[in-house]
Amino acid sequence: MTAPHLLDDLAWRGLIAQSTDLDALRRDLDAGMVTLYSGIDPTAPSAHIGHLLQWLTLARFQQAGHRPIALVGGATGLIGDPKPTSERTLNDRDVVAGWVDKLGAQLRPFLDFSDDVPNAALLVNNLDWTEGLSTLDFLRDVGKHFRVGRMLAKEAVSRRMESDEGISYAEFSYQLLQSYDFLELYRRYGCTLQTGGSDQWGNLTAGTDLVHRVEGRSLHALGTPLITKADGTKFGKTESGTVWLDRELTSPYAFYQFWIQAEDAMVGTYLRAFTWLSHEEITELERLTEEKPQAREAQRALARAVTALVHGEEEVARAEAASRALFGRGELGELDAATLSAAIAEIPSYTAERSERPTIVDLLVGSGLSTGRGAARRTIAEGGAYVNNAKIESEEWEPADADLLHGRWLVLRRGKRNAAGVELAGT
Repeated sequence: MTAPHLLDDLAWRGLIAQSTDLDALRRDLDAGMVTLYSGIDPTAPSAHIGHLLQWLTLARFQQAGHRPIALVGGATGLIGDPKPTSERTLNDRDVVAGWVDKLGAQLRPFLDFSDDVPNAALLVNNLDWTEGLSTLDFLRDVGKHFRVGRMLAKEAVSRRMESDEGISYAEFSYQLLQSYDFLELYRRYGCTLQTGGSDQWGNLTAGTDLVHRVEGRSLHALGTPLITKADGTKFGKTESGTVWLDRELTSPYAFYQFWIQAEDAMVGTYLRAFTWLSHEEITELERLTEEKPQAREAQRALARAVTALVHGEEEVARAEAASRALFGRGELGELDAATLSAAIAEIPSYTAERSERPTIVDLLVGSGLSTGRGAARRTIAEGGAYVNNAKIESEEWEPADADLLHGRWLVLRRGKRNAAGVELAGT
């Protein structure tokens, strides 16, 4: 079967929210290799899954024969794109430089930087062409091409202007800096397309306008949609915060769980945007979701694909083993300490003191699995109490050192679906 045109594939995957002239972009893509870029600002020590969408979009262009440039904003990261509600906290230069390095290392696995391919990806830092630029030169060569009225019309700017806090000149000028990136990348590498989230559309088109004014060349911009949950809330956030790509900030197990808990209404959207599965595979998974939602085949495929992409197949296997073991379908003792700790972090847990010699009744009540001691005793009598997947039949049962997983944890379960973790502290 013939592969679809890149733009048709992006459209089918729901990845085109806004664009300059799509017909012109199609003609340029068909005429030969196009160089494009997408940028990320180092405002944290890790990228999150919103950034992953942009990197995968670059990768789709590269797979179709085009040359991607991944820009990490060592300069723009010192200022920050205007937030809708408040002024950004400016980070120390050394901190930002360290984050630049971390983000660069994170994105490398998603693109092909090999010297032996004609469309090898490039990794650039906009501090390289911004740091030596004088204020006078920037105002004369860049600032004169911008009209304040159009800049004020940008939603993030207008909202801040209407707030009590207002907006600083530094954040107001961010649009000029990002536009200058496009101009420099056009001059240095012949870059003619910028991609980014639709919330960046004003910045993307400001870049095309600047290049047109300075160089007389019409370039392209393509905005991807902001992926949200079914209720419209921002995608990539959980109750505990952002879903990071860094395993130290979001464990591979928690990362896997985020995807496997996707709502039925949105799982097809996520499969199209975040995986390399074919149209036929995704269509079949969408059909299964509609006909047999309880099987959650699409969620499992999504969790496997994205976790493998970010953390590797071994972490997928660990996450799946932990999920099975927590609910009695695998061996808890076979999980490594990091995976077990991450899995317990995703279920209710509490700390008990060893010196108090808690019984199974105490543990069931303390963990919240039972509402009281009477309920705990009934659970035990009915055969529904488990510790580390072993049934507990005596109300007087107390954990021994040999019962502790990695010397500290117990996993309690009431019935098949209700689990909790207990950390035994003290000696």
